[in-house]
Amino acid sequence: MNELPPCPVCRSPYTYELESLLVCPECGHEWAVAEEVVAAEGFVVKDSNGSTLQNGDSVVTIKNLPVKGTSQSIKAGTKVRNIRLVDSDHNIDCKIDGFGAMALKSEFVKKA
Repeated sequence: MNELPPCPVCRSPYTYELESLLVCPECGHEWAVAEEVVAAEGFVVKDSNGSTLQNGDSVVTIKNLPVKGTSQSIKAGTKVRNIRLVDSDHNIDCKIDGFGAMALKSEFVKKA
């Protein structure tokens, strides 16, 4: 029997085929089989301008970012060096001077 991939949105294993699409009955997400092949090759992280980011890149924040647990915020224009990409909601792990280890969302940075 041919195994269908899990839903890329909610990771549900109950996907099924509907004509040329794969469908998730739990979240309602529909995607083409060709998209699944691209996703299997690895995840791609893009910055706010659409540039592809890679491990070790430097980025610059594009807006002030509040930091939970402190009254300080990371100012717009702060340069962050040597990023590491992770497959999660906050897809950039880094260290920021004065703040320490942080996780950032790629939509709030641009490639330096």
